[in-house]
Amino acid sequence: MSKGTLRQILLITDGCSNEGRDPALVAAMAREYNITVNVIGILDHGELGEQGIAEVEQIAQAGGGIHQVVYTRDLSKTVQMVTRQAMNQTIQQVVNKELSHILGRQESVEDLPPEKRSKVVDVVESLSETLALDVLILVDTSASMKNKIGAVKQALRDLKLSLTSRMGENRFSLWTYPDRRNSACKHMDWSADLNALEKAFSRLSPQGTTPTGPALEEALRYMVETISSTLVENDDHEGMYTSYA
Repeated sequence: MSKGTLRQILLITDGCSNEGRDPALVAAMAREYNITVNVIGILDHGELGEQGIAEVEQIAQAGGGIHQVVYTRDLSKTVQMVTRQAMNQTIQQVVNKELSHILGRQESVEDLPPEKRSKVVDVVESLSETLALDVLILVDTSASMKNKIGAVKQALRDLKLSLTSRMGENRFSLWTYPDRRNSACKHMDWSADLNALEKAFSRLSPQGTTPTGPALEEALRYMVETISSTLVENDDHEGMYTSYA
């Protein structure tokens, strides 16, 4: 496997989208570009509801990512956990593809003898610490998020600190939705400056409706248009993106 970049969209929301395109369809499109969509649904006295929880699951499943529904108090550790788990899951998927390619049949790490499986797991863990990581953080700042923004800010601070120990480069871009002019608003271009993430987030304020699908689509377009390096891929270059229509 060539050393590339792990790419994620981390969506943080507290409810159902109520405007525009189905976000699960956009997440499926992201997956075609080898961009994982992870979703964290924030509960506060349980108002996310069954429909909101179902949407969180559907978006993550379509985007090949991880989803968690948590109470506000547990948000910080969940953001770190989801980011890390998604990294390992993405690498694992690539390893399984390569095993199938090499062996000429459907094969996964779980099918290997214990000794070989242990070696592969070691490789996955090593790559999760050394591969470059790009995370576009997309935060729902609709009116219902007013009492949760503080927890989101703290969670991103802790994510920043938790990733500083990695050998691989970490880059972030911060987006929120809704926006008065567009579906989503970009607050920070790709940056390895972790302090810039916190500064950008300190200016956020809740407002408006919840156009999750259009916001996710705008964020995906930005990722595809601004990242010129190849995605994590197998040796025959399967999975390289071309353009976003």
